[in-house]
Amino acid sequence: MRPGASRAGWPAWALAVALALVLAPPVAANDAAPPARIDFTVVATYPHDRHAYTQGLVYAAGALYESTGLYGRSTLRRVNLQSGRPELVRALAPHLFGEGLTAFGDRLIQLTWRAGTALVYSRDDLRRVGELRYPTEGWGLTHDGRHLIMSDGSATLYFRDPLTFAEVRRVEVRDHRGPVRLLNELEHVGGHVYANVYGSPLIVRIDPRSGRVTGRVDLSPLVAESRASPGADVLNGIAYVPGSGRFLVTGKRWSRLYAVILKPAN
Repeated sequence: MRPGASRAGWPAWALAVALALVLAPPVAANDAAPPARIDFTVVATYPHDRHAYTQGLVYAAGALYESTGLYGRSTLRRVNLQSGRPELVRALAPHLFGEGLTAFGDRLIQLTWRAGTALVYSRDDLRRVGELRYPTEGWGLTHDGRHLIMSDGSATLYFRDPLTFAEVRRVEVRDHRGPVRLLNELEHVGGHVYANVYGSPLIVRIDPRSGRVTGRVDLSPLVAESRASPGADVLNGIAYVPGSGRFLVTGKRWSRLYAVILKPAN
């Protein structure tokens, strides 16, 4: 036999896939349906710092906060939404790579990528007030009012105690095709978790109890418009403005931040 071929003449990889499909447990009927399509409408556009390597975005108590990444350039900042200019900036130590961000009470919690450390700040003045530890990479962070919800680039969402960061439970995120990996920036709104899928123009809506993907937003037009600018990178950044029905979305080194309203597709 030639290398990589099975005895029946199939490529080895094809045989492995076929066996996996045969041996896989049956998929429940309610998981077989594709996620609902969600449309969006842009209702406002704001300037955004085109040098900001956006990793996390949150809107709390009338202010926009942003976590930016890259070694030696990572920051936490409070941003003027109308002008896009930072009003207050805290630089991270050079060995830390800033990641996801959420506001919990009067604190801001910022993940780091591979240091296993979450940085805790006073929201009012961005003063560091503590650290929390975790054993995985840090990607996205949000909360449901009771627990912090964290992603690490896999298909898993981790629910953590907001004071100790201890894991309370975890759930695997799946759609009709199987696990949805590369979950990145997160936002919890109305009982759902919204997640950027890293490297794609997609935001998925997740049922946090079951992990099932119930909806999908394709922001390809915004990605195409923004990535036409030199240096602009992938979509990354979701923040909900409470009481407005609006999400703020942007990306790494994008020159614009968009306010969008999501609605079921016709």
